[in-house]
Amino acid sequence: MRLLQWALVGLTTLASADSNVTQQSRNILPATFKPPQHFRNVNLVRNINVEKSYPRSTINVVIENIDAQPQSEYYLPFEQGTLGRIGGLEAKDKKEPERTGFVAEVVADFYKITLPSPLPSKEQLTLSITYYTLSALTPLPAQIAQNDKQYVQHTFSVYAPSAYTTSKQKTKLKLPTTDVPDATTLPADLNADGKEDPQKQGTTYTYGPYGLVGAGAVQEASVRYEFTKPLTHSRLLERDIEVSHWGGNIATEERHWLTNRAATLKNHFSRVTYQQSAYYNPPTSALKELRFPLTVGSVDAYFIDDIGNVSTSRFRSNFREANLEAKPRYPVYGGWNYSFKVGWNGDLKNYLRKMRGGGESFVLKVPFLEGPKQAEGVEYERVITRVILPEGATNVQFETTVPLVSNTTGLHRTFMDTLGRTTLTLTALNVVDEFRDRDLVVTYDYPFRARFMKPLAIFAGVLTVFAVSWVVGNLDVRIGRERMGGKKAA
Repeated sequence: MRLLQWALVGLTTLASADSNVTQQSRNILPATFKPPQHFRNVNLVRNINVEKSYPRSTINVVIENIDAQPQSEYYLPFEQGTLGRIGGLEAKDKKEPERTGFVAEVVADFYKITLPSPLPSKEQLTLSITYYTLSALTPLPAQIAQNDKQYVQHTFSVYAPSAYTTSKQKTKLKLPTTDVPDATTLPADLNADGKEDPQKQGTTYTYGPYGLVGAGAVQEASVRYEFTKPLTHSRLLERDIEVSHWGGNIATEERHWLTNRAATLKNHFSRVTYQQSAYYNPPTSALKELRFPLTVGSVDAYFIDDIGNVSTSRFRSNFREANLEAKPRYPVYGGWNYSFKVGWNGDLKNYLRKMRGGGESFVLKVPFLEGPKQAEGVEYERVITRVILPEGATNVQFETTVPLVSNTTGLHRTFMDTLGRTTLTLTALNVVDEFRDRDLVVTYDYPFRARFMKPLAIFAGVLTVFAVSWVVGNLDVRIGRERMGGKKAA
């Protein structure tokens, strides 16, 4: 499925290779399902930020209930090839950000946003919808020399995705640079103010405003700009958080499978050229270093890849900060892969608290995602976080603001366990490194008697070994017996 989605993106890129040609508008609403037309978009402003290796889209829209009855379900459409790459979609009240209760879920080719309470007829609400699109930037040209600049192309619609009629809208594109050799221009007759799009102001490109636009309308455009940085894409991140009450320790290990989606090398990799560039450190599309800001107090950090321990790493920890700077065994250029694991320990008392009024109940607060923090950003296709609690922990509950696709509770068996350690497994898709600050709060009961399961198991094991040794040592395993009284004299 992922390969099919990438193929669709590739076809779209080829179709819009000439970014200065006006594209024909079309409709993306599926024929099999059409949301009820209960709402109207009064005014819509979409901001697309491509300063990192993934676009972040924010839609601020004033919606109005045009139905006679109160309504609470608002639909946002996406094309089939794009829907599987959308992640982190969240909705909130623009005027009351602290208001909670907005629920987003996938229905057919739509995201259905359920409002906290039905919106009365003729009433308006200002929604702020934020989401990220993975694998949305395409290197163009696809191959470059080792020290060349890299240019990427982003293809989008100047009309925001909408399942409803929009009275007025505009799209703002925030770029990381002013080096923009190509950008789609649209005729002035489409613009409500009679201006040719886009209007440029520094690194911001504005398309619109546009007048009345029908539901599902798409007007394709593209922009190609300089981005000489790696396009770091994680195919999978497995993250284990192991809690030990007896040792007062919390051990974290992350296993990464990275790929660089940047432009591939036109010629073979040159070690000489790479070493020469190390003296003046020019911008490069290669991934040369990973920085892990860890929780203050972290210790015993390590960095291991498929070959073994990687010595080109530096760990600094003091009372103000803890940072792991890891350099891969080789520079990861476009199309190259790199898999590794990092880990560290921490003091459990910095993460764990007893619940007030509950002597056997605990609250664990840990980051859902840590990983490297890069200036150009990192996108994760799949994140699997496991919280391994002590053996005998029960009544496990959790809370996080990271959108999840699954959560399970099972057992994880390690050395000298009897039944196994209680494990909470959470899975998220299409996550970006901006979720590093999101917390995962886990509550669980840990009965007093459960704390002695492992010591008793060890004691019983040692006692069994001694008992078996004593029994075996007292067995008479001789083949024959000596005659009573010894041999008689001849």
